[in-house]
Amino acid sequence: MQAKDVMTSPVVTVGPDDSVTDIARLLLERHISATPVVDEAGALLGVVSEGDLMRRPEAGTERRPSWWLTLLSEPQDEAREYLKSHGLRASDVMTRKVLTVEEETSLQDIAALLEKHRIKRVPVMSAGKVVGIVSRANLLQALVAQSKPPAPQADDRALREAVLAALKATGARTLYINVVVSEGVVHLWGMAQSEEEKNAMGVAAESVAGRKQVRERITLLPRGAGQAT
Repeated sequence: MQAKDVMTSPVVTVGPDDSVTDIARLLLERHISATPVVDEAGALLGVVSEGDLMRRPEAGTERRPSWWLTLLSEPQDEAREYLKSHGLRASDVMTRKVLTVEEETSLQDIAALLEKHRIKRVPVMSAGKVVGIVSRANLLQALVAQSKPPAPQADDRALREAVLAALKATGARTLYINVVVSEGVVHLWGMAQSEEEKNAMGVAAESVAGRKQVRERITLLPRGAGQAT
């Protein structure tokens, strides 16, 4: 399998001038732990994660280094730390050095990258733009979906696209839904806004020609969550 077979897409992004408060609210509402920062052309500038927003004076969690670390640190280090904890916009707090992969990158290579750099997710790029995100959860979904390691056939990829199109055609909100297809078996992962949307997506997946089986693992969002979407 490759990144394009399991990635979450489309990607929720923010702009460099978006406020820290709005980004924090977005992470909570969308039940995600990070979001890419892109410019007007869609080029990747950085990533803002929960970790980037942890040390804030507003929450009383600002890091206060010991006096001896202050003596050893460089002025630019202190300035960088201050900007990280007090910055008001995405461009102030985002992580700028972001590792990325391509759509054709194998899951084995992605797993090795996440493990080596101790990161939880990696943006998927195509033609210089972010087209998806592969997280640890996506890798686990792929692991459950396939019982053996061979790469999926082209039919699996076509089937995945057909299922995604069928889900969108139901009118259900698919923001929290991911689809993994392995040897004709369709795996539905994620969270639905209501029992009706969950059932509609299950029926839509069952109706797609060529699928061998549908394994639905969709849970319901807590009442009131995600209403902004």
